Amino acid sequence: MIVVHHLENSRSQRVLWLLEELGLAYTVKRYARDPATMLAPPELRAVHPLGKSPVIEAEGHVVAETGATVEFLTARAGGALVPPSGTPERERYSYFLHYAEGSAMPPLLLKLVFSRLAPGSPALLRPLVRTIAAKVTAGFVDPELRRHAAYWESELAERPYFCGDDFTAADIQMSFPLEAFCARGTGAGPRLTEWLARIHARPAYRRALERGGPYAYA
Repeated sequence: MIVVHHLENSRSQRVLWLLEELGLAYTVKRYARDPATMLAPPELRAVHPLGKSPVIEAEGHVVAETGATVEFLTARAGGALVPPSGTPERERYSYFLHYAEGSAMPPLLLKLVFSRLAPGSPALLRPLVRTIAAKVTAGFVDPELRRHAAYWESELAERPYFCGDDFTAADIQMSFPLEAFCARGTGAGPRLTEWLARIHARPAYRRALERGGPYAYA
């Protein structure tokens, strides 16, 4: 049996969705964030030294990182939701599977971090911290996000899903950064809006929400 160590409001929601799409049996062990820091609880370090989610246990293995988990689970399901080898779709699949965390998430994390710097700073330093955070966000983070958003629009203008005509596990991998982008009010183009509507309408996506509990990706 696959055990998903699921942290609320986190990227591990994608693992639940993938499992539902693949039709694999699993159980969920839920973890709540620290209400003050919003970090994962220390209990997760008993599962994996970094104490991060997603992490799963299966067949005596502990698998961490979403991309590695996607590869592990799709292989277990006989390559389902993965385009055939040697095709352009497979090349795109490999790219977007890694792009989601390697390139798309960093500016989103930076925006989150800088938005929380001033409120968590000492009162005397708060105006200075707020000014610095605003300059970095306006001068670097927001332009980066706009660049990525334009890229998503251009890719989805050519095809309904990121790899082509068919839904793949790469779309699942891409869901979290794009949902987070839209939730932060940065603005979504029409193609991205249509893609989000398509994935949110999938029955497996809805079942995963029922299994995982409340999901706020902002």
